[in-house]
Amino acid sequence: MAFAVPVWLAVQEHLLGCEETDRNTLSPFDNFDDEALFQMFHLTRPCIDFVTDSVRIRMKRVPLDTPRLSVESVVMMALNHYAHGVSSAAVQQRVGLSQADCGSIINTVSGVIAGMADQFVSFPQTRDAKATVAFRIEKFCGIPNVLGVLAPAHFKIRASPYEKNTFRSFVNTLGYTSVVSQIICDSDGNILSVEKCSVGSTFEQDLWDSSFRGREIENELHGPYWMIGGKGYHLSKHVLTPVSEPANDSEARFNEAHAKIYDVMRTTLGSMKRRFRCLMQLGFAQEGSLNQKSNIIKACCVLHNIAMKFSVPPPPIAGKIERLLPGKQHSVPVEVDPEVIKARQKLIKENFSAFPSSLDTSGSSGTEENV
Repeated sequence: MAFAVPVWLAVQEHLLGCEETDRNTLSPFDNFDDEALFQMFHLTRPCIDFVTDSVRIRMKRVPLDTPRLSVESVVMMALNHYAHGVSSAAVQQRVGLSQADCGSIINTVSGVIAGMADQFVSFPQTRDAKATVAFRIEKFCGIPNVLGVLAPAHFKIRASPYEKNTFRSFVNTLGYTSVVSQIICDSDGNILSVEKCSVGSTFEQDLWDSSFRGREIENELHGPYWMIGGKGYHLSKHVLTPVSEPANDSEARFNEAHAKIYDVMRTTLGSMKRRFRCLMQLGFAQEGSLNQKSNIIKACCVLHNIAMKFSVPPPPIAGKIERLLPGKQHSVPVEVDPEVIKARQKLIKENFSAFPSSLDTSGSSGTEENV
């Protein structure tokens, strides 16, 4: 997410392989004034125009069941559904479809927008991009050499209690049914990576170990950087967790800094769920068919980043936004490499100690629970 808004607009055609589009045609969005537009879609007109143009290019390669609908019409239906969790009667009337007809179109558009993640959800790849992200995180919380905040994002779903085996797999640590995706963000709340869509009972560490990004980072493909992880992750060479039982002021200060940057993820997911109310309840799901849920989650991440670049504020808080879930941990204590514990202690000594030379970096144990 290195481009500023003017640059995005200037190079939009290059980024999207864009061809000439007819901008003189009356759009169904033109029927709403700016205030009504935001209430209906939780986005501004320039942002919606950008999304529509971006989708239009991709839609040329995706057939619709109802080809008579314009790209603007199908984008309108999808954005309205994301914003409120249902398609409003006003939008259905303008498009000329019933609620029953909307599902397949929303799924198609969600797949198209999710496919835009390669342009709009970008993990830092170049040396300069990584240094910039790490610099901003260090400036924000004081922890150096961090490439992002790693967390599981849970989204409520409905699962049939009569299907006992699959139902249990969706129940998360707070006792409700959900699907979970692995998300990484930066200190500004931009989504850098979104992966997987698994049942709610999945361990965070298992998500990380099996993810493309996790394997990439743990295999040293991104250099000597950390990811900020919560207590559901194991302390590793590249995942930096808080100290489970701080023994001194330095460790306490480190934990405070860790909590400060980790809280950015809570704020980011809260903002996403306020803007895209569909994420508060994704509807029914079955264990073997999570692709549609994954596309909606990924599409909302794409739109979140675009909204961030257009400086579109989320709507006011309406209802309770659930907190980040506490980590689901394996019952067996984890054997942590003593060298990794030393690396964290060295980081704490050099950045959070008033008297760096007095700190012991040897590490007291190779076993650490709840890290």
